[in-house]
Amino acid sequence: MILNHMNLTVTDVMAAENFLVKYFDMQAYEGEDQRDNFRFLFDDNGFVLTLMQGSRKTEVKYAANFHIGFGQPSEERVNEINQRLKDDNFDVQPPQRWHAWTFYVEAPGGFTVEVFC
Repeated sequence: MILNHMNLTVTDVMAAENFLVKYFDMQAYEGEDQRDNFRFLFDDNGFVLTLMQGSRKTEVKYAANFHIGFGQPSEERVNEINQRLKDDNFDVQPPQRWHAWTFYVEAPGGFTVEVFC
């Protein structure tokens, strides 16, 4: 069995999409049915990540430890992404050795991303 897709409810669909495309090479679906409040993203393995606008009446809030992860082929790549995020004014700590060479970043839209090798 293969995990095929996941939906994230976010506060800003377009900002979340731009972040995932820019830093993690997700590909945005550009079909006619795309809307600013619901977007499809794909990775190189066929995984589908949908981003859905949360209700304007409630704040999107995930559990404290909830996150999505992007594994990288090397520690150098983890370091490179960390530096790119810093250069773009994201609040990220340097990678550290924990269960892997890793760091976390709060993504636009209200969810956490782990980058690791």
